[in-house]
Amino acid sequence: GDRRVEEGNLFCPLISALQQLYYDPDMDKKNVAQKWLTQAQASPQAWHFCWALLQPDKVPEIQFFGASTLHAKISRHWSDLPPGQLDSLRSQLIAQVGQFASGPKMVLTRLCVALASLVLHVLPETWPTAVPDLLCAFQTGEGVTEADGQARCLALLELLAVLPEELQSSRIPASRRSQLRSALAVDWSSVCSLFQQLLQRPDAPCPVRERVLRCVSSWLTLGIALKDSEGLLESCFALLKESELFDTAVETIVSIISQPDCQRFADSLLKVVPQVLGLQEQLKKAVQDGDMETSHGICRIAVALGETHCRTLLEQVDRWQGFQALVSMIMSCTGTPGHYPVDETSSSLTLTFWYTLQDDITSLDVERQTLYLQIYRPVYFQLVDVLLQKASFPRDEDYATWSADDKEQFRTYRVDISDTLMYVYELLGPELLRNLYDKLGTLLTDTTHPSSWQDIEALLFGFQSIAETVDVSYSDVIPGLIGLIPLITANNVQLAETIMFTIGSLAEWLADHSLMLASVLPVVLHGLSNPELSVACVSALKRICRECRHDLHLHASDIMAVSQAVLVKDIHKSPQCMWIMQALGFLLSALPSDEILGKLLSLVTPHIQQLEKLANEPPSSANKLPIVHILGLLANLFSTFDLNKQSERLEVMRPVQTPPHNNNPVVVVLQQAFPLIQIILNKWLNEPEVVEAVCAAFEKSLKTLLHDFAPLVTQLCELIGQMFGAYPQASALDLTRQLVHIFGCEKDLFSPITALLELITNITISIFQLGSRDHPDVVESFMQLHIQVLRRKSDLYLSDRLDIKAVFYCGILSFKFPETPTLKATCLLFVSTTLNMYQEADIPVVREVLQEDGKLLLQTLLEVRYLCMYIVSVSKHSALYKHLFRLFNCSHREQVSKRRMKDIVKEFALLSRGLQGTEYAASY
Repeated sequence: GDRRVEEGNLFCPLISALQQLYYDPDMDKKNVAQKWLTQAQASPQAWHFCWALLQPDKVPEIQFFGASTLHAKISRHWSDLPPGQLDSLRSQLIAQVGQFASGPKMVLTRLCVALASLVLHVLPETWPTAVPDLLCAFQTGEGVTEADGQARCLALLELLAVLPEELQSSRIPASRRSQLRSALAVDWSSVCSLFQQLLQRPDAPCPVRERVLRCVSSWLTLGIALKDSEGLLESCFALLKESELFDTAVETIVSIISQPDCQRFADSLLKVVPQVLGLQEQLKKAVQDGDMETSHGICRIAVALGETHCRTLLEQVDRWQGFQALVSMIMSCTGTPGHYPVDETSSSLTLTFWYTLQDDITSLDVERQTLYLQIYRPVYFQLVDVLLQKASFPRDEDYATWSADDKEQFRTYRVDISDTLMYVYELLGPELLRNLYDKLGTLLTDTTHPSSWQDIEALLFGFQSIAETVDVSYSDVIPGLIGLIPLITANNVQLAETIMFTIGSLAEWLADHSLMLASVLPVVLHGLSNPELSVACVSALKRICRECRHDLHLHASDIMAVSQAVLVKDIHKSPQCMWIMQALGFLLSALPSDEILGKLLSLVTPHIQQLEKLANEPPSSANKLPIVHILGLLANLFSTFDLNKQSERLEVMRPVQTPPHNNNPVVVVLQQAFPLIQIILNKWLNEPEVVEAVCAAFEKSLKTLLHDFAPLVTQLCELIGQMFGAYPQASALDLTRQLVHIFGCEKDLFSPITALLELITNITISIFQLGSRDHPDVVESFMQLHIQVLRRKSDLYLSDRLDIKAVFYCGILSFKFPETPTLKATCLLFVSTTLNMYQEADIPVVREVLQEDGKLLLQTLLEVRYLCMYIVSVSKHSALYKHLFRLFNCSHREQVSKRRMKDIVKEFALLSRGLQGTEYAASY
């Protein structure tokens, strides 16, 4: 048969195409060859030519394609197998696996996958004894030619490894997959027996035993019960003494004991506990020898058992000593000597266990919870001490030798410890803060035993971790902590940073205890001039100004003076400068009204003067960044300068529409700066960063000022039109959207807003006409703008100069964009357009365009897979809902279920595109 194929018309082109695929450097020719070979694999002749490609005289690449063809035919074209050929196919495939037992490995693996696929097709009906037959065939040599014992054994193990993997990866219906999983699980006893024999044989080569361990992990995916793997697990523990197999044995043990189904077999789990505890001597020796790999592996095993089965082991109350010993072992892993990640990597593995133990204890019934809290509360206090020790910085000289990557890993590790401490507080409560406070007080006041800065920093880190997210307002130790902070000599950057972060975390507490601000605010202001403390110090200042702004009147001058000084000296990077301006915005907006304007002008005048100087210079890359920076400072200042915001302590709801303040200070500043901004834009209209910075300054002011911004609306509309006309940008559209949202219903401002909307709509339509593909951000913002118009002020479309039909067609074109945000915005535009038809004050032109071109919209939605989102969005409007469901021929009952509705729309979309039943449909 092979000779006839070789003599046929297909074989020579096959070899030629394969040579072209593997060896031709021309990618176009490779792609042509790939396409032709894929078609050849799908042809009926592939059942025959695959064997010829596997002949010993062929190179490995061609043999690999032959094996891949076999797998493709069996997995995808099983129904094409000629009648009566199953037995022949099976015997030939087994024989080929034997032929390639010694390699090449890639061909052997592919043949094993093909044989596994065949087994899955015929098990259990046609070939119920498939697994035992294969075990017998490869162990006795049946169907296998000249392969030695080890190669034959490895080939069998390769087959056993890929069999469950093929089941997992194949596209098989759920019911059939379940049937096959059960059928394979029936043969686990014989497979497990083989695995144990190979692991326990003293003469078994290391590659064979390593392959056995990998096979075990593969078979575990079939849901093998722990009670059926006890002997095998014991053999795996024995292999932990062999360094060559240690890592693979760890992986296998973790896989076995991490199966959630193990919880059904408490007796089997209890047998595992002493086996894990038996590893403590090996763990101790590994730690002493600095063997990080061994200690890491043993730690993984202990954590896997404790974390996965914590609840089950806790429920065995009469065996509580064994579990407590396991907890102690995990505690020793948490406290592994040395600093993470330079000296050890085990401690980080244990952190989630302590969450699990705490959750499981607190979810038990009252009687058992009481018992276990008596046992484990002291353990958790010990855990806090261990975690703070692990979070402490190394000696300065050691830390200086760490790489940047090591320092970043340590920073992340401390964040994880911080989260753990916060969670532990829920169990230990205020007693934990008292414990930390007493230790900190002792360190700072005990002159007989000088303390290191690392110990002080670790305790402050513990305080900060808890105060960051937990309400500490009822703690009686916080006043004492605030009193201790000025006593700390912060002669180290890490310690000083933690002090700042701790102060920042207590900002809400300080808002209720404003007398204590005098103790900590000078510490923050002093640190503000140190660039090494930039992030921590500026963050603390911002949080204090936000939370305590109503109590900072006495400190306002100091805060303003220090802040202005560091801004002028360029001590901080740009992001931190923005935070400082936000802090000052909070501060200024809470001052007495007669002081605000003067202090605001004193703050912004130097920056506006610098901006004026830059505006008069010729445009260059050197002065662009300072311009953007200053505009950013103003934007961030105005973003938090909110005179409308009521005091949070009054807990009074803000009115829906606050009447405008006369001469709002921000408006005064913007009015004065407007001509300067105009000059800047005249020179920088074609520079996106400058235009975005200008838009951001106005947009943030607008969001904060709301209706107070009214005096600037007309000027701003003209400015936006100028910007967008010269260089269309998304930021200008977003700013327009905010104007429509806030002032769309203001009669006095209707005219400038309408004129602006007409202008930017016509400009954007011309962009679509010229080709909008390079401007997805503009298209998205344009859609968002018109969504806002439809929702807020749809009668703007009554203007003769606003072509809603053109906007509709722009939306249709926007569906061709690949960017998801643009597509979603476009879909929401049409949702808003559709819903406008069912409002009492609907706009006739909107209704007309939808009625005239609704078919085009539906067709486009089908093409871009957004029909379901569209229908779900309009589904609350019964009239349209019923029309749509008549189209899809759904019953009234089906209309109730959105999930069913999605399935129907998906089916309809695939059917309308001729894709039903294809591979594309399966992934749709």
